[in-house]
Amino acid sequence: MTAERKQTALVVEDNEDNMVLITMLLENAGYEHIWADTGLKGVELVLEQEPDFVLLDIQLPDIEGTEVLKRIRALEDAEVAKIPIIAMTSYAMAGDREKLLAAGCDGYIEKPINPMRVISQIRAILGDKT
Repeated sequence: MTAERKQTALVVEDNEDNMVLITMLLENAGYEHIWADTGLKGVELVLEQEPDFVLLDIQLPDIEGTEVLKRIRALEDAEVAKIPIIAMTSYAMAGDREKLLAAGCDGYIEKPINPMRVISQIRAILGDKT
């Protein structure tokens, strides 16, 4: 009997408190995770690790999350370029969700996250994409 491979999330998040909470919730739900604290590191890790999905903060210290999104979607490896990306951001103005979805995000979760709901939100967004 072989164990089923756990799905891996790349979390691109520069706030350590947010990162601790998100990774704890992912671990408790049975996901593996890798962490990037900058946008450039996030793009690099997508190429190196090929995670099953990405949780992407939009306000990052080096490049904006929207630039990370563009770079991932423009990768030559078509499979990697299609990795589901979920914006996890405090951008909560009218139209922000729609702009991020139109830019290529597969989903949008508003911060502050609700620890009781975030895993079900992630699973609902991913559906059968992973």
